[in-house]
Amino acid sequence: MSITFYEKERLFKLDTPNSSYVIGIVDKEGFVGHAYYGKKINGIAGIKDQLRVHEAPFTPEVNNRDRLSFYDCFPMEYSFHGVGDFRESSIRVKAPNGAVGVKLTYVSHEITRGKEKLQGLPATFGNEEEVDSLKIYCQDSVLGMMVCLKYSVFADVDAITRSVEIVNQSVETLYLEKAFSGCLDMDNREYEAITLHGTWARERHMERKPVGHGKFSVSSNRGETGHQEQPFMALVTKGTDDTKGEAYGFHFIYSGNFLVQAEVNQFNSVRMVVGIHPEDFCFRLKSGESFQTPEMVLVYSAEGLGQMTRSFHDLYRKHLIRSPYLHKKRPILINNWEATYFDFNTEKIIDIAKEAAKLGVEMLVLDDGWFGNRFDDNRSLGDWQVNTEKMKGGMSYLVNEVNKLGLKFGLWFEPEMISPESELYKKHPDWAIGIPGRENGLARNQFVLDVSRKEVRDEILRMVFEVLHSANIEYVKWDMNRPLSDLYSASLNADCQGELYHRYVLGMYEMQERLLAEFPNLLLENCSGGGARFDPGMLYYSPQIWCSDDTDAIERLMIQEGTAMLYPLCAMGAHVSVCPNHTVGRSTPFSTRGNVALTGTFGYELDITKLSDEEKTMVTRQVQIYHKFNDLIREGDYYRVASYYENRIYDCYLVSSKDKKQALLFYTQVMNEPNVHSKILKLRGLDPDKDYALYAVDSEKEETVINTGKVYSGDVLMNAGISMERLWGDFKSKLLYFEEH
Repeated sequence: MSITFYEKERLFKLDTPNSSYVIGIVDKEGFVGHAYYGKKINGIAGIKDQLRVHEAPFTPEVNNRDRLSFYDCFPMEYSFHGVGDFRESSIRVKAPNGAVGVKLTYVSHEITRGKEKLQGLPATFGNEEEVDSLKIYCQDSVLGMMVCLKYSVFADVDAITRSVEIVNQSVETLYLEKAFSGCLDMDNREYEAITLHGTWARERHMERKPVGHGKFSVSSNRGETGHQEQPFMALVTKGTDDTKGEAYGFHFIYSGNFLVQAEVNQFNSVRMVVGIHPEDFCFRLKSGESFQTPEMVLVYSAEGLGQMTRSFHDLYRKHLIRSPYLHKKRPILINNWEATYFDFNTEKIIDIAKEAAKLGVEMLVLDDGWFGNRFDDNRSLGDWQVNTEKMKGGMSYLVNEVNKLGLKFGLWFEPEMISPESELYKKHPDWAIGIPGRENGLARNQFVLDVSRKEVRDEILRMVFEVLHSANIEYVKWDMNRPLSDLYSASLNADCQGELYHRYVLGMYEMQERLLAEFPNLLLENCSGGGARFDPGMLYYSPQIWCSDDTDAIERLMIQEGTAMLYPLCAMGAHVSVCPNHTVGRSTPFSTRGNVALTGTFGYELDITKLSDEEKTMVTRQVQIYHKFNDLIREGDYYRVASYYENRIYDCYLVSSKDKKQALLFYTQVMNEPNVHSKILKLRGLDPDKDYALYAVDSEKEETVINTGKVYSGDVLMNAGISMERLWGDFKSKLLYFEEH
């Protein structure tokens, strides 16, 4: 097994293929501490010294007069609140008398093969050959509370997951005011933090900065993960880049409020905590009730950020995404949003479908505007009935006509929202989240439905299911276009209002679970105002997420670079749109737009009937390129060759097959430079002992894949590099394909 308990030393060692994680139990009271996380170690001799219990202030059984000093410096495996550890706590509980002190000590443990599901939550999975799991049971005897620390270790990926279950075993009611999913205490090595930040149309841009004394965090209190921050942080040693240095990656499998925080204290140790944001969180636990935290992911790499990235990709492809589409080509789709917005009817949609079918597109997706009285974005959310004024003949007629053309059909919904001007709101105004007596804030002229309530979930799904059963609809885009505010639920008691944020997320998860149970072959794509809810929790339900509403090819370079640092390319929704781009007004070559979108799920978001003949020809060629290379892009290993985030001149990355027999190189020259030589690009992810034939891939040429006649050795490509000549003009791109010779 990959988890070993050394009874004499009272140590747990968790081993992935290339890393080890060590937990120790100390003192007669049984404090649980973190001893080591890093490069794989074979033995344990001397490792317990990392807990420093042989140093002053010593453990309470040796030196009880300095118990607080012990609490404040001991490397806690799960930090607790109010009794003397003044660093960030992982759990805070209010007792019936109002006290908030918690002290956790070891009781027992359990090691098993396989991995259990987390009730109501998305989480990684694996069978008995793939995963080993550990539960460490801790108690607070004063509160009558049991806390189970859960770990899972993957045999095929350098990843460990953690979560916590808290059980009220007392006869009294307890109030859980903070419940993080994990804590990690380590010596500070002048770490730098890498995070992903942004806003609408500029999501997941990388940022790197030193971690100094005090607290550095990324968070969301918007009710969703949000455009602004990703629930992720990496701590890296100085000089770490894509190929060298140590990286600790922390990611949270959750789609609501979160906090990821690094804290450096007076003893120059760093504490990482990851979990549900404690602001406005308070969960009532009656006697016998329990609370399960979402899961966090820990990845360690001794070979730089690139290896960390590939570990996340492999974990999510093998152990998080469940969709039957995971290992299949996704249908090339065309979405009518930027083509028509709300101004369409059945005839217009069929015209788009006819032209798309001629050019090799495989699915038509009807976006916003098909339901209720929805002629603009000010009304009708919640009225999920077909607008027969626009849709003559109804949904079934349109879908049948599209299917006759050889295209699949998909549909847009925004199930979590309600418009004040809607039939649903007239019937059930209390179904909208809002504080009684206040004028509650609108965003996009819409409120948020209280999907923590079963009757709300049931009615919304009833309407959605009725539409989906009415026709052959094979794809759903599930959107969510505003954050939560004015928090109050008419169905919760006054002392339970602090549960609403979390219960909302659980309700949304349940709705998506029920959707997939009702339609198991449905291709679900999640979306939230573009990329606001691009998080691992959503990947559990949908194999792809709309990456950003910004489809400009150049803006997408930085968005997709940050996204791909954590998420497999097959998860990124990416489309070709028209120019000037609707978000930034930039014009880029049609071929560049295609090459950039090829990195993701690939599709079109434009009025295909208005394209020039030349552009239509290029669509057919881009379709050919997609079909030739999508298996490689979807299943292969991702290597960053050059970073546009860093150099602001050009972008370059490579995807190689697992057997290293094929590789596809993506190069985009953002800005041309005068008086420069060709760039020498040192490739990665190839076999140094193989020779590779070089092919040019070009949607502007009739023959899209052209054998150049050149052959390169893998070790030459990786050590000496390949010459990439300067392209004429800005925003130009190039694809190169390498195949074992």
